[in-house]
Amino acid sequence: MFPPITDAAPWDSLRRDDAALRPGVDAVCARHRLGAPEVTRLAGGSVPVYALGERYALKVFPPGEAAYARTEARALAAVAGRIPLPTPALVAADSLDDWNYVLMSRLPGRLLSEVWTALGADERDRLADELGAGVAALHALDVAPMGELTADWGAFLAAQRATAVERQRARGLDERWLAQIPAYLDAWMPPVEGPRALLHTELMREHLLVAQGPRGWAVTGLFDFEPAMVGAPEYDLASFGLFVACGNGRFLRRALRSYGYAEGALDGVWQRRVLAYALLHRYSNLRWYLERLPAPGAASLDELAAHWWPLDG
Repeated sequence: MFPPITDAAPWDSLRRDDAALRPGVDAVCARHRLGAPEVTRLAGGSVPVYALGERYALKVFPPGEAAYARTEARALAAVAGRIPLPTPALVAADSLDDWNYVLMSRLPGRLLSEVWTALGADERDRLADELGAGVAALHALDVAPMGELTADWGAFLAAQRATAVERQRARGLDERWLAQIPAYLDAWMPPVEGPRALLHTELMREHLLVAQGPRGWAVTGLFDFEPAMVGAPEYDLASFGLFVACGNGRFLRRALRSYGYAEGALDGVWQRRVLAYALLHRYSNLRWYLERLPAPGAASLDELAAHWWPLDG
């Protein structure tokens, strides 16, 4: 039902070919007795995601990416009903024609990225409080049962540090920034020891849903747990600052206080440590960050840390 990936039909083109993927989607609907829902391709994502009517969403993974499907299913099961942020309910995780899929409930609301500019300061404050507490609850979950999501954190950090410069060079980062990375990580490399948490790893406005309710805007969904892992909690806060707060110091400080940080812990040392996590991140791309959140006049990584994770709210 799902098409084979071949030289003539490579994944890069096939992932955009809904006509080729649709028989597999219909077969999944039939397998799980969903009837004939309206099928709509949802925007974004590294793999195809479909809305199946108002109740369900389907994420399909090509051959060779079964591990990501397992991670998504395991993480959704781990967070279900255990944190205040709504997450998709896992309906099924299975395979068809060497493809894997995750069938989940569909959450209501609009992407935070779509409504951000329309939100007033008080509305953003409420969302900051809600998200800070919600991420804290995620990070407070017991990770003992999550063995398959737990890698050797020390080995992971060491490998990311060893390849940090070359990974950024491959993504087109300017040499003036590349030259600073080794000394910066020498100074601000996060410790291997410390608490472990279930990490979403890609906290961003594009992975958060919000809707208006009786008390104003509220979070109605956190989704896309495909790259989840167990590791140091501040690893998640690198993406939160870059892609949820997006340089808004008032929002970031308020969310971090709601998360549980003491006032005195939010300083330049914290900023520099979180930038180190951003450099070590699995999907780190400083060239793109500079395009998304320009830092005019910044000449050092220390200055980028202060600009991208401002604490002046």
